[in-house]
Amino acid sequence: MDEAPPSNDIRLREGSSIAQRLVMAGFAAAVSLCFTPGLFTHDYLEVIISVVALLLGAAFIGAVMLAPAVVWIITPNEILIGRQRPFGRLRSRIVAKDDVAELRVPKSKVSRARFHLVFTLASGERLTSPPISDVTHVRETVARIATQFGVANVEAPVNPLDASNPEMHLGEPVEPFSERDVRIVAVIVVALSVVPYAYKLWRGLSPGPIDIMLLPIGAIAAFAVHRYANLVTGAFWIIRQRDIRIERLSGDGKLRADHIEGRDVKAITVERRGRSEDEHCIVVIRLRSGRRFRSPRIGSRNEARAVGAEIVRRLAIAPESNQI
Repeated sequence: MDEAPPSNDIRLREGSSIAQRLVMAGFAAAVSLCFTPGLFTHDYLEVIISVVALLLGAAFIGAVMLAPAVVWIITPNEILIGRQRPFGRLRSRIVAKDDVAELRVPKSKVSRARFHLVFTLASGERLTSPPISDVTHVRETVARIATQFGVANVEAPVNPLDASNPEMHLGEPVEPFSERDVRIVAVIVVALSVVPYAYKLWRGLSPGPIDIMLLPIGAIAAFAVHRYANLVTGAFWIIRQRDIRIERLSGDGKLRADHIEGRDVKAITVERRGRSEDEHCIVVIRLRSGRRFRSPRIGSRNEARAVGAEIVRRLAIAPESNQI
């Protein structure tokens, strides 16, 4: 039996599954319900805070549950757009090849490695696609679509994760915080820990155990901010042929660098970091020495898999170590 020819269609998708929506909505509902006791007090400030928290929680739940799922299928001759809200009807639209007048790939305000296609139609209407899932071949994808639709003068996007780059960059270059900024944050932490204690004294009430406990906790937290603030700057991955350079900062702001080669890798996987698979997936590399390196946040699971596959190719990682 003959094999089916490979498809030339490009599929782009945006939107969480029903299960993911229910998890996020349930979490928001649980947080909002924590503020309900404030509705039954005689303190106007607590009542206002509780009402605002409940309204914000309801708005978040509504936004999560009603956000539409969008699918684009780009063929050599047309664009098929499908849009559907949870439990709603599928709404579809077809954009013919001849209706496309312009194609742009603007920079994302959310992530340097997330790209949307913006089509301008002959009628002047603009259509923005879901993000390109294969973040390692954005330039190739854009050039292919521009050729198929006969659109000229399409500017190639600047993509730090593109496979055509000699070096792929994950994250931002690490720089230590200024001493002034660290001191300001430490002072704010101390001030916040003092506020409940001072508020009780101002109201003529006796501070409770929690109010008193917050004072030393605030002092300890301020010391931790001053001593270890630079540890939260994250890591910067430089992915080259045959190796990865990982740059991080120590607590005192000094640069530390680790190198990973293909023969050092015991396993490479894609993991979710957070509640959403659409935004918080990373690449995790475990070495034979037992050390583990987690990449900066990449995006959806498909985007993280694309980056992981390119790492496997560049480092020539053994097939048995590839668990993507």
